[in-house]
Amino acid sequence: MRNERFVKHVIAVEAIMLKLAGELGEDEELWALAGLLHDADYELTKSQVEKHGLLAAEILKNKVPENVLRAIKAHNPRTGYEPQTKMEKALVAADAVSGLLVACALVMPSKKIAEVKVGTVTKKFKAKDFARRVDRKRILMREEMGLTKERFFEIALESLKEIAEDLGL
Repeated sequence: MRNERFVKHVIAVEAIMLKLAGELGEDEELWALAGLLHDADYELTKSQVEKHGLLAAEILKNKVPENVLRAIKAHNPRTGYEPQTKMEKALVAADAVSGLLVACALVMPSKKIAEVKVGTVTKKFKAKDFARRVDRKRILMREEMGLTKERFFEIALESLKEIAEDLGL
């Protein structure tokens, strides 16, 4: 992945997945790996969105556990794989919320994630004209993990604040 924005995106999703796993008592290493690798094929599938996730799983076959491959396939709704496990649902939600959080940081006067509060994220989540490309329905998958919107936003924000320097935020 040569695009710096996408490298930062997968690092952000990895961090969110790591914290979510810790919160939910799941395997932090596996969840973080799914977050880091979920867009491994992005540049190869830009023009064939329905293959995004499927090609990554094919490339990573026999290199990572099957549940990570399944999560990667299930994070793209066009693959035909419905998210079923907690990890799969977490990856869908983490992928979407990362974009919302970055957008929230970029509208702050300092353009820093440290300035973003849960209340800000909640307000921006409701504003349909803010970060239009962020699919709010995907963020709602957090309900299926038993997390309130506020707690989910708090976990995701904490994780990005910890790696703010890496993200340039």
